[in-house]
Amino acid sequence: MLVKHWMTKNVITVDTDCTLERAISFMKSYKIRMMPVLKNGVLKGVVTDRDLKRASASDAVKTTHVDRATLASLANMKISTIMTKDPIRVPYNYSIDETAELLLENKISGAPVVDDMDNLVGVITQTNVYKALISLTGKRKNSVQVGVVIKDTRNAIQEIDDLLEHHGGRIISILTSDDNMPKGYRKVFVRLGGVDRIKLDSIIDGIQSKGELIYVIDHHDNIRMVYK
Repeated sequence: MLVKHWMTKNVITVDTDCTLERAISFMKSYKIRMMPVLKNGVLKGVVTDRDLKRASASDAVKTTHVDRATLASLANMKISTIMTKDPIRVPYNYSIDETAELLLENKISGAPVVDDMDNLVGVITQTNVYKALISLTGKRKNSVQVGVVIKDTRNAIQEIDDLLEHHGGRIISILTSDDNMPKGYRKVFVRLGGVDRIKLDSIIDGIQSKGELIYVIDHHDNIRMVYK
């Protein structure tokens, strides 16, 4: 899953000469929390709602006495004076997991996306990453999600697939991880669709016979069973 398929392409940007007052208006109007800052079409920085709040006249009024001249000065402050210069960029061909790691490591909620020539082509935010994750795991409606620890063998996943097919179900999505697992074991997270609720117990018993259950969530009946 690549950033270019999940980023926001219609980007709201501001120029370095944009005023604080106008930038605040843009963010409120478009309901966004970050804007790339350009100069002659070249990316120079980013400004966030936090930057604007920190520098805004309303915050100044809350903290100290400010005369009208100072308020006017704050409102007309140039974005270039408060923006984050030379911001972290995400290449458009990065994967979603690479991007999530980058955002997490740098403690930021989003970043501009650039092409091979460092041209701005979009922005990627935590919201975009969340949407990608939801798409990857599949729709919850009427599904059953199972987490299980299994032996990391060549046919382990195929055996679970065969079990579901035998009971008339299907795998909507499957994610696996060996993080914090002893050698030779793997965590598997399966979302099941087309499950006859009469056969659900048999399916769960069959999966449990392959390993150790972590949890079972039946989104149709909102039943949650956590084992470890």
